Amino acid sequence: MLINKSWITDAYETGMGSERFNLVLERALIHHINDIQACFNEAYRVLQENGIYIIQDRTPDDCLLAGNDYHIRGYIFERCPRLAEKEKNRRYNSQFVIKNLKVAGFKDIEEVKLWEVRKEYENKKQLLKDLSERTGRSILHELDDSELQLLINHIDGAISVEKSIIEKDRWTVWKAVK
Repeated sequence: MLINKSWITDAYETGMGSERFNLVLERALIHHINDIQACFNEAYRVLQENGIYIIQDRTPDDCLLAGNDYHIRGYIFERCPRLAEKEKNRRYNSQFVIKNLKVAGFKDIEEVKLWEVRKEYENKKQLLKDLSERTGRSILHELDDSELQLLINHIDGAISVEKSIIEKDRWTVWKAVK
């Protein structure tokens, strides 16, 4: 079963048969879900016995790590605390996710943190251009043009490398078994 952002309302009730799948993967979905328990209950229902449920999303801790030459997201939230608060409020912490997985009936729950390459830039100038165009970062649309420019100036001063930049995002992955 594939659940993507366009099917968010269906994450509560997929219409799929019970015990039909041996794997359910949800990537960058749960922070869009208001009723996480209903989502987890539905995943449990459609999984076969011993089926595996994998969730990949960011926790507030993942998002709010300090900025550095590869974790650009950290600079965004350093410079724009209201965006950090917004991000924090739309993310679930790991303890909450694990608790709700258990309530749904899942067992053998594991958590892994990983860094994923978001994008590679030839140089800092290319990164700053990408930011100025708000490419791939919907949260930057929350800023007006002057706020965006202040952020770009902040990142320009904070990043020490002039050569290639490999931007990474940290994710949390939970694996649970039915």
